Amino acid sequence: MECLFIEYPKCTTCQKAKKWLEEKGVAFQDRHIKEQNPTKDELKQWHEKSGMDIKKFFNTSGMLYKEMKLKERLPEMSLEEKYELLSTDGMLVKRPLLVTKKGVLTGFKPEEWEKLLKE
Repeated sequence: MECLFIEYPKCTTCQKAKKWLEEKGVAFQDRHIKEQNPTKDELKQWHEKSGMDIKKFFNTSGMLYKEMKLKERLPEMSLEEKYELLSTDGMLVKRPLLVTKKGVLTGFKPEEWEKLLKE
């Protein structure tokens, strides 16, 4: 099963996740989040497929998130506005992202990734 692995190469968590995928022999397509930011439609599709709260798609520890004061702004925004905002800059998106036919995960928790890839 081929997966889509979305990363920011300078991110140490992304580096660990990529190494983990390679060690497990998982076939994946690599995508640099800053050079090829997810579109609004992709984000909407992935969010719906994930079953997670949209907040899990935001890089809440990122500088841009903090500069834009999104902690205060997000609760008042509609879901469509959140998709639109996420699609404007890859640095707002939680990474790495793993997209498979069965599901989508944000961040890197090996046990969650293992479970998704086994399904």
